This record gives sequence, structure tokens and C-alpha cells, in this order.
Amino acid sequence: MIFFSELPALLGGTVLQLSEDAGITLLTLDSRKAIPGKGTLFFAIRGERHDGHVYLAELYQKGIRQFVVEQPVATHAFPEANIIQVPAAVDALQRLAAHHRAKFPIPVVGITGSNGKTIVKEWLFQMLSKYLSIVKNPGSYNSQVGVPLSVWQMQAHHQLGIFEAGISRPGEMERLAAIIRPTIGVFSTIGPAHDEGFASMTEKIHEKLRLFNDASVIVYCKDHEAIDAAITPLHRTTFSWGRSSGVDILVVPSEQGGYAVSYRGQVGELRLPFSDQASVENCFHCVAVMVWMGYSLHQVQEAINSLRVVPMRLELKEGINHCQLIDDTYNNDLGGLEISLQFLAHQHQRTRKRVILSDILESGLAEATLAEQVSDLLAKHHIQQFIGVGPMFHAYQQLFPAGSLFYSSTEDFLEQFDTSTLYEEIILVKGARPFQFERIVNQLQRKVHGTVMEVDLGALVHNLNFFRARLRPATRIMVMVKAFAYGSGSNEVANMLQYHKVDYLGVAYADEGVELRRNNITLPIMVMNPSEESFATLLAYNLEPEIYSFRILAALLKFLNNKPCRIHLKLDTGMRRLGFDGGELEELITILKANPQLTVATMFSHLAGADEHEHDSFSHEQADKFKTWATTVADAIGQKPVLHMLNSPGILRLPELQFDMVRLGIGLYGIDPTEEGTQGLRPVATLKTIISQLKHIRAGESIGYGRRGRATADMTLATIAIGYADGFSRAFSRGVGKVLIRGRRAPVIGNVCMDMTMVDVTGIGAREGDEVILFGGALPIQEVARSISTIPYEILTNTRERIKRIFVAEGI
Repeated sequence: MIFFSELPALLGGTVLQLSEDAGITLLTLDSRKAIPGKGTLFFAIRGERHDGHVYLAELYQKGIRQFVVEQPVATHAFPEANIIQVPAAVDALQRLAAHHRAKFPIPVVGITGSNGKTIVKEWLFQMLSKYLSIVKNPGSYNSQVGVPLSVWQMQAHHQLGIFEAGISRPGEMERLAAIIRPTIGVFSTIGPAHDEGFASMTEKIHEKLRLFNDASVIVYCKDHEAIDAAITPLHRTTFSWGRSSGVDILVVPSEQGGYAVSYRGQVGELRLPFSDQASVENCFHCVAVMVWMGYSLHQVQEAINSLRVVPMRLELKEGINHCQLIDDTYNNDLGGLEISLQFLAHQHQRTRKRVILSDILESGLAEATLAEQVSDLLAKHHIQQFIGVGPMFHAYQQLFPAGSLFYSSTEDFLEQFDTSTLYEEIILVKGARPFQFERIVNQLQRKVHGTVMEVDLGALVHNLNFFRARLRPATRIMVMVKAFAYGSGSNEVANMLQYHKVDYLGVAYADEGVELRRNNITLPIMVMNPSEESFATLLAYNLEPEIYSFRILAALLKFLNNKPCRIHLKLDTGMRRLGFDGGELEELITILKANPQLTVATMFSHLAGADEHEHDSFSHEQADKFKTWATTVADAIGQKPVLHMLNSPGILRLPELQFDMVRLGIGLYGIDPTEEGTQGLRPVATLKTIISQLKHIRAGESIGYGRRGRATADMTLATIAIGYADGFSRAFSRGVGKVLIRGRRAPVIGNVCMDMTMVDVTGIGAREGDEVILFGGALPIQEVARSISTIPYEILTNTRERIKRIFVAEGI
């Protein structure tokens, strides 16, 4: 263990105060996730938009006693704290993690590349965890701060480390290489991600290769010519795989649907549980690592058979009895448990929280010690409702809160637990793979339509930060969650936005705001379309109406009867939709001055052409009008409302017009609303369904209503579980629409029906139950929208609420 008194020599800092020398057990950077305790060391990082020093007093009150800071602090305010000042907290974090890594002479797999890093890491973990005790990055903690936090988990009982590393500009990888110190390097793929940070693709490859400067071997696919061209001249020990000559492992698709594998005279066949190119490639990176480490092809096939081909992320699902489930049934270790508990702690849609947890296997700790540590983690996150599954929890149940339940096995839980006792709770279900906790999730999950929209909360956070990076530090953010959060699910999205401290939410109607309030959303909420019938609701739920006309203003004043209210004034500077015109300002001012009980929280306007360059001069004219009109009103009434005008395209294209706040809408959901094609946004939503049935159709047969579909040749037809009642428009009928099945596009045949659609899957090798992508991933929503001459907004918002939303989260 490292003690605080050792930090000056390790980090090069100056001790401002040493109250009591203590060991360091946990590292944290996020004040929202910090776990109180003497062993927790908080790094106060000062960034462009966030300053960790602001939270020192709050953290001290919570019980944290060890701090790394970048600036002097008033030590008298923290009498029991240990505080060290360093030039740069991130650098200190990395140096501490590098020192920790150096204590463990175990092999480490380091993974880099553009795509597939996380999947390769997770699949390697799955394939090798039968044989070795492994430490790895939780989620996608592969950044300058994520890597050191990951490596800090390394302990004496671990036999292998698997860490991924990502960079966005030159000079970053050396720092991560010093922390990870890989003995085996894996280069996954190369692509356009973070291109803006590098002069060329060649530079990006060479920068990523710096991770392997001291590695014993580099594993890669020789079919990637650019990667091969960069590695070959280095004259390093390599272990390559691919489909052409000159590789160490030759991989050739076989007629039986598997892959013939040749290695040093050995010939065998591997069968994979998937066929899409990306998954095949990710899997063979793992195969190559296992072969290099000395495992036989038979052991490799056994490992492949154990792969769980599902999203390896937290999934937030709708449960029975008005509950919500956090499905984390992929693995169970102390590091992952802490992350899952943090995610649970920041879900506020329900007040009751429960954890269903399996025994933690191969922790390297004595069972009593392990049970104590789990109990401590649950206590720190204020979890009272606990269910332990497995012999270890059953044996040490006295260590857990009164009222906890214990079962010796998953079978016992499924047979004995009374699910009717669950009501309006958020339940974390987390289990080691041998416990097959997916069976518990299946029992507790509300049975849903075969069609789901998967919403990636991690991508949503990425997009939020993408836009934040384009704002001045003082500029606030209002996020629009109207129309069911553009189809993505208002409550869950709003909860995430509240956690990440946006300033305002915007909804279209009062009932949308009420739903958010009932789900414990406390952020200020602007209602864009208030009605007289909704005024009582607005006041009861602390919602703030947009006022755009004298009619709605007069009605509100009559209802208020001199009671106070916060309002938002809309000025029409050129959109010609809603809002007060310039000629109406004098009357508006008169009314506002006569009714001081009204607080004008904000004044705003809407740009008519922010997404297109040709309208820039008009946009600036609108902004000039807005500034003049808003100043006139504010000065006259003696208030200082927050001013806002920019929407998503405006944030990207017209940053000079930020005023005090911006309104982020469709851009948050990964849709580029401009004509330029902005790089860096991540799609948030993927609409999925399944194949309900396959039919073999003969040439000349008709298909569907009105016999609008015709088989011009023998074909294989798939009926998929979605139709226009779900929001899949009839405009996709007769070949206009395409869906993605096993990585290939399948055209719609005939007319889209109410609840079903038929598509041509001839030659795809599809099976009943196969996943079908309507949009997302390799079938971008922009392409889908263009095919029926509409825009992504319409595709997203038309996706009906009867389609269940599954929320996935990783490292947020």
C-alpha cells in the first residue's frame, strides 16, 4: 500500500498539510462519484469548464480526507485533511498509477486502434478468465485519466492485465504506455476517429504504435495494409493473422460456415457465433492472442463458445411492477461493482434502490474479507435492499443490513423469491457469468414488444461534452427534451442531464414537465407551449411557461391574481412563428412594469436558418435585433434575464452568437443538423427488431396487401416485427426502405403493414429470431431519412412510445 507521506517523492509535489498519515486505497476525480473514507484520494483537476477545487469543501464534509490540488488552499478549513499541491493533477495521477503498475511483474495485454478496442478487451477477458485471474479497464476507461484509474485496480493475485488505450492527438500515448507497460500489444483497426487531431492517417498509426515500444510482440491483422506498412519497417516481433500469405495464422472462410485456421503446420476449423465482419475481426484478434500465449485451437474454440454476444454495458430496462432494472449480468468484480453502484446511485427515477448480486469469483481475497468489502461498498452507496446469491454471501449474511435476503444459487432465487414484493424500485442485477443472472433479468423484466430502441447514454454524454467544448466557460446550456426526448425517452435522458449538471430543460407541453417532476427531476424546466388549462399544473410542479403573445400573457396574469411566477419571453426576430414583434415591445414593457410579480427568467429568439451558410447574414440580422430588443426590455423593467438564441446548428456554426445560454436539441442525440457534416458526434439511438418468420417465395408470387410486392425470381422473404403503427412509415414500402440484417441491406417488399413488414433476405443466410436494424450503426439515420425525403428529426420522433427503450451506459 502507498501512504500519503510517500506522495511528495512520487509526484514531485509540496505537502500543504499532513494531518494523519494514511494508506491510499481509492483514487477519484469526480466529486459526484467520490466514496467517503480515509483511504480515498481526490485529485482536484482544473479544466476549461470544470474545476475540481470548487468541490473540496463539499467532499471534506462527506468524509474524504486526502487531496491532490493544483493551487493553494486554506488548510484551516480542512483541519483533518492531508493535502499535497502539484503542478498538474492529471500528471500526478498518471505518475502514481505508473508507480503502482511497476510493482506487479505480470504479463499485460495493451490494446489500441480506432474501433473494436473495448470489444477485443472484453472478449479476451471472457475467453481467458477461465484460466487466469485478470484485471482490466472497467467499461471504456481508456483515456488519459481512465487508464490510470484502471491500472490502479491491479493487485497481487492478478495473473494478467488487459488494458485498452485511446488517444486523440500526438504525444498522448507515451504517457499511457508508461502506465500500462504492455508485454503483448494488439492493434485492432484504423479509421477516421479523431482524425482532426493528427496530420495524417500515417501519423495517427505511428502515434498509437508508441503504446508497444517495449512490448514483446505486436498482434495485428496483416490485411490492414496501412497498419502493416507502419509495423513492418519497425523490425519488431509480430504475430499476424489474415487471409493472405505471409501471416502467422492463415484464416480462410470454410464451406461449412466456419473458418479454416492454419498455424505452424496445425490445421483446424473455428466456428464463430456471428458473421458480421467487425465481430469476426475482433474475435480473431483474441484468437491470435490466445494462440500466441500457447493455448490450443481446441481451447480457443471452447473459449469462443463461451462468448456472450450481447452489449457488454450497463442496460437500463423497464421492469415488472413499475420497476426499472440495471442489467449488468456480464461479470462481477469489486472494481466493476463500484462503477455499477455509482450508476445506480445517480438514477433518481425511483427512490427505492435494491441490489441483486452474485458471489464474486476469483477475487484473490479471503471470503470473509471479500464479504466485508462488498458490505462496505453497499453501505457507502446507501443500499439497504440487498439480495445475495451464492454460497459466500449465504455464509456471511450477518455482515449485511437487516432485511437482506440470501439464496444459495440462482435456481433457489428463481424458485423462492416473491416478485410481487418489488414495486417502483430501481434494481441493479449484477452477477458473475457462471450464475447466469440473465435468467433473473428475464424474470424481472417487463415482457416487451420484439422491437426496441437502444439508447446509448454514453454517446449522449459524449455529445453533450462535444457541444460544451464549443461554448465559452460562462455560457449555460438548456437541453430540449420535448417529444419524448426526440424519441429517446425523456425521464432517463433528463436524469442523465441532471447528473451532468446542465442548467435548464425545455419541454413542449406541461404534461411532459409533470412527468419529469414525478421522476425526481429538479432542474428548472421551460414549457414552450403553455395553455390556460395548464396554468395550475405549471405552478403546482414549479414549471416555467414561455410567453409569446399578449393573449397568453393576459390569461396567465388573470390566473395568477398577483401570485409570483417565473416566465420566459419569446421575441420573433425573423422566424415568423411565435413571439413578440419589435412594434409590440412598448406595450409589453408597460404590462411587465405593472406586474412586478413576474420574473423574466430568460428572453430568447429562434434562428430561422442557422443550419445553412447562405442564411448567415440573416442570422446576424436576427441576432442584432434580438440584442437591441432584449436590452430595451431588460433595462425598462430593471431585470437581467438570461438571453439565448442558438440552437444545435447555431452552436456549431455561429459561436459568436452564444449570448448567456444556448438551447441544445437534436445535436445531443448525435444528429448533425448542419450542411457542413460536423465530425465527432456519436449516434445515440438504434432501432432494432427481429425476424418473426422466413418464407421461401417462388418467382411470380405476390406479397402483402394489394399484392404490391412481386417476386421476380425465387426469393427468401423475412417478416419483421415492426410496422407503421410503430412509426416505420409506409413511405418505406416497395423497395424504398432498407433494413440491416447480418451486416447486409435487405429491401422492403410490398407495402409496410400496421405491425409487420416483409423484406427480401435472399442470399443473406438469415434465420428466424435474427436481429434487424432499422436505423443506427452501419445504417445511419441520415441515410434512412433521405430515402423517404425527410429529416432525422421526423424519423426519431415518429418512433412510437409503445416501442420499449433500453438504455445502455458505459463509463458515464
